[in-house]
Amino acid sequence: MLYRSLAAGLSLVLILGAQEPAPVAQEPSPIKVQVNEVIVPVTVTDEKGRFVSDLDKDDFHVFDEGKPQTISYFTRDRNQPVVAGFLVDQSNTMKIHWDKYQEALTELVQNLLPGDKKFAGYLISYGNAAQLEVDTSSDPEKMIDKISKMKPGGGSALFDAVYAACTSRTLINGEPYEPRRVLIIIGDGHDTASKHSLDQVVEVAQRNLVTIYGMSTIAFGFTSEGDDNLRRLCDDTGGHIEYPLNQIYKDISGYLSKPSDDGNYALTVGTGGYTGEISGSIFRSIAEIAGEITTQYILRYTPDAASNEKPKVFHTIRVQVNLPNVKVRYRKGYYPMKAAG
Repeated sequence: MLYRSLAAGLSLVLILGAQEPAPVAQEPSPIKVQVNEVIVPVTVTDEKGRFVSDLDKDDFHVFDEGKPQTISYFTRDRNQPVVAGFLVDQSNTMKIHWDKYQEALTELVQNLLPGDKKFAGYLISYGNAAQLEVDTSSDPEKMIDKISKMKPGGGSALFDAVYAACTSRTLINGEPYEPRRVLIIIGDGHDTASKHSLDQVVEVAQRNLVTIYGMSTIAFGFTSEGDDNLRRLCDDTGGHIEYPLNQIYKDISGYLSKPSDDGNYALTVGTGGYTGEISGSIFRSIAEIAGEITTQYILRYTPDAASNEKPKVFHTIRVQVNLPNVKVRYRKGYYPMKAAG
């Protein structure tokens, strides 16, 4: 699993192709999408969570409002351009392991943005307010410099950060079809400072055909009220959450049975073993997210007249696969109208 995950993470470097973004507008306009052809990224895993990557178009069936649709475009090609947004929690809860996430995030940016104009991404931090730190760019040094100067502290405006990602950045020509739009949230999902609500940002993400992934910072033995927020953002847009700190000690004999001044850890806080476990797990989670993005199937279809006989705001999608004992993950639906400004 480790070798597969690391290989998947590195392979993402080869697929993030995008054109050079246009100059930044002084007053960026909201991303607007007119949905005619619907794009549906689909992830298929077996009962052990392994990616199933050898299916064909005929193995899939798509339903729009319960009515079968004709798939007009299908690919399982890994060379698919993606524009990736990195949303980084800078609240007080990030302080304890920030150096590890900082290192992992820097490594991720270096891998996904190797300096080639074909690769693009952007960086948003969120503490008491959401801040577009680096607009859509092919230059990794801009992001790396910003990441090195970040210092967690204050509240958490997660919802405003998601909204900003969908309204306040420069676009790549061809979005959201090619390249696709992906957000990676690094945080625990809590929100204490946003002007926008969870319902509002789920809608704006769905309207803009964004797939959201989360790398939760919740540690083993702890819970966060924000986990439900993160889960809904990911589930409703077709992504998933990784929990790098939530499994580290689960299978280690002696956890919670060897008291120490640093806490009840089988691996003592501050030791090389402790540091290695934290860093390794974070990097594996990043590789898992990258691996999913690279092994997705991309389906497109144009809703037929029957699916629009009774117009409604939100159209539900259902995807079936002709294979037993698999889990199929995809966006729950789409809005056929333009994104709200």
